[in-house]
Amino acid sequence: MFDLSGQTAIVTGAATGLGEAIARRFAAAGAQVAVADRDFEGAKAVADSLKSFAISVDITDSASVRQAVADVLAQTGRIDILVNNAGVAGKAAPIWEQTEEDWAFVLAVNMNGVFNFCKAVIPHMRERGYGRIVSIASIAGKEGNPNMCAYSASKAGVIGLTKSIAKEVATEGICINAVAPAVIRTKILEQLTPQQVSYMTDRIPMKRTGAPDEIAAVVHFLASPDSSFVTGQCYDASGGRATY
Repeated sequence: MFDLSGQTAIVTGAATGLGEAIARRFAAAGAQVAVADRDFEGAKAVADSLKSFAISVDITDSASVRQAVADVLAQTGRIDILVNNAGVAGKAAPIWEQTEEDWAFVLAVNMNGVFNFCKAVIPHMRERGYGRIVSIASIAGKEGNPNMCAYSASKAGVIGLTKSIAKEVATEGICINAVAPAVIRTKILEQLTPQQVSYMTDRIPMKRTGAPDEIAAVVHFLASPDSSFVTGQCYDASGGRATY
């Protein structure tokens, strides 16, 4: 089940954390993984351990994304899976302390990056009549976390974008979904204050943070052929945290 043998997957932000966990799970399931990251040396270290390959990409730059997609196609001739994982938490502060630059940076990475990659790979997936795209959103995109307005807005945008484009290609063999984790033990927590982490963790019924492997398991299903009747959805992976 959830076999990915012979498939090519791009995972962004895969040099560390959740992206690395997803890349490793895909490789174990038989996929050839393009480990994509701005940190090329980190991506290469992960790729080498998986006997796969790394690509350097700035997801905020559409030209860089198009080149990355071209490089993957040149190496493997196909792209079956895209996981939009790369993201930033942004500055921890109320809106009156946020600058326009703070806001623009977070949206450029978290939302524009997803748009850029989806736009670049979907034409290829349409030609082949098959594809799986999974974007990492957040519970913050449903609830809105205080002192994280840009992050919350960007992740809400990812959910809306996912639902919209999923409907555009729903009859073409392409399934597009999002996953909304709660707090996960990755380096992104280093960008937050202890108070923010406590605020989020205290609202989780399981009373703990999630592990990258736990999110990777959900992504794996959504990225597999087995998810053939699932599209336009946002799956919570939140330890039971209520969002509505």
